[in-house]
Amino acid sequence: MNTNTKVLLITGASKGIGAATARRAAQDGWSVAVHYHQDAFSAAEVCSRIMMNGGQAHPFSADLRDEYAIDQLFRDVLSHFGQLNGLVNNVGITPVFGRVDDMNAQRLNEVFSTNVTAAFLCAGQAVKAMSTRYGHAGGVIVNISSRAAILGSGHRYVDYAASKAALDALTVGLAKEVAEEGIRVNGVRPGIIRTSIHDKNGGDAMLQIGQASIPMQRIGEPEEVAESVVWLLSNASSYMTGSFLDVSGGR
Repeated sequence: MNTNTKVLLITGASKGIGAATARRAAQDGWSVAVHYHQDAFSAAEVCSRIMMNGGQAHPFSADLRDEYAIDQLFRDVLSHFGQLNGLVNNVGITPVFGRVDDMNAQRLNEVFSTNVTAAFLCAGQAVKAMSTRYGHAGGVIVNISSRAAILGSGHRYVDYAASKAALDALTVGLAKEVAEEGIRVNGVRPGIIRTSIHDKNGGDAMLQIGQASIPMQRIGEPEEVAESVVWLLSNASSYMTGSFLDVSGGR
C-alpha cells in the first residue's frame, strides 16, 4: 500500500449511508476498509464497484458487539493497509417502535451495545492508530448520529434517540480530548433517509408517512448524507471539530 494514500474505515458499510459514504470517499482518493457484520455479498459488491472505478477497497467482517472482535478488526485493517487516517462510526440499529414503559433490559442492551459501546471502542482504537500521542500523523473521525438525538423520537424509539444523543456527547468530548493530537471529531445527524434501517417499522409506507413532517417534503437519499460526511473528512473542514451537520431536509 502506498503510504501517501489515505485509509478510511467505515463501520456498517455494506448498505445505506455507509455504502454511499464508501463509494463517495473513494472518489476523493481514500482507500476504504468496508466493515460489515453478516452481509458479505453486499460488502463485496461495494468494494467491487469502488475498484471498478479505479479506487481501493477491502471488506472486513466483525461483530462490533464484541470488544475482542473490534480489536481484531483494527489489527486486520492496519495489517492490510498499513495505516489508518479516518474512521466513520456508522454502524447502528433501530428497534421496533415502542413506548418507554414497554421497553425491557434486553432491548436496551442491544441498542446501546451496538449504537454506543461499539462507537466508543472503535473511536478509542482509531485514536491509538492515528494520534500524535502514539507517534502517528493525526486523522479524522466522523460519527453518524441522527436528528432523533435532538427530537427524542417519542412514540417511536426513545432508546434509539438516547443512544444517538450519547454519540453526540462522545463527539464533543472526544473532540476536546484529541484536538491537540492531530485528530478532528465531528458528527452528522441524518433525518429520514431512504435506507433499509426502516424495514422493521413499515419500510416505504412509514417513510411516506414521515415525509409530511419534513419541511422540504421529501425523503433524503444516502448519497446526500455521504456528501456531508466526506466533506468533514476532507481538509475543507480543517478548522472544524466537535461540530455537527444536520442533513434532514429542515426537520
